[in-house]
Amino acid sequence: MPLGYRLVPPPGWDMIPLRDGADEAVKRIVDLGVTQLSEDIPKDDVIKARLELMKRLNKAVQQARKADGLTLYLPVERIHGTLIAASIVVSEALAGPGVGVGSGEVVAQLLADGASSEPVTIDGADGVRVDKTVAADLEREVAYASRRIDYVLPVPGSTVAQWVTVCFSTIADGHPNSEFAEVLVELFDAVMTTFRWSYS
Repeated sequence: MPLGYRLVPPPGWDMIPLRDGADEAVKRIVDLGVTQLSEDIPKDDVIKARLELMKRLNKAVQQARKADGLTLYLPVERIHGTLIAASIVVSEALAGPGVGVGSGEVVAQLLADGASSEPVTIDGADGVRVDKTVAADLEREVAYASRRIDYVLPVPGSTVAQWVTVCFSTIADGHPNSEFAEVLVELFDAVMTTFRWSYS
């Protein structure tokens, strides 16, 4: 069985480990973000920006942890002056199928559940790629609809049902099915070609 995984994020993205070291990673990202601010900005506004960024990052960490996240990846560098609203979360799917249910049966069920699902093989693991749009939900403080791509992969060699999900989510330019959203989805699919199980 693999002990973990490796994933190469897009250029300009950073990683936050969600079990150990999250606070240090958040501080590092905030420090980097502050250095990118204009030197003309008043000191009080820099302090406000630092606190707001830390608040947003901590909220993203809490949400990823609720999804049994192992690692959170976020864009930290601006592209043409704009910071992309997107994230990648690698999670343990703890609510997996029971003993005696083969991964092939689970994959078949996932494929049957939605027309936007397709089979994928990632570093020897036969899983499913799910493409969907998630509506805004003001009760959960989700102000915009988002595009979401999930890769659901069985852990090779596991004797019990162990699964990993790699979830990409973006609001893109406010339209989850826009041309810009499609470009970001293609970027994530390219990232998934770098996914490898780690055995040592």
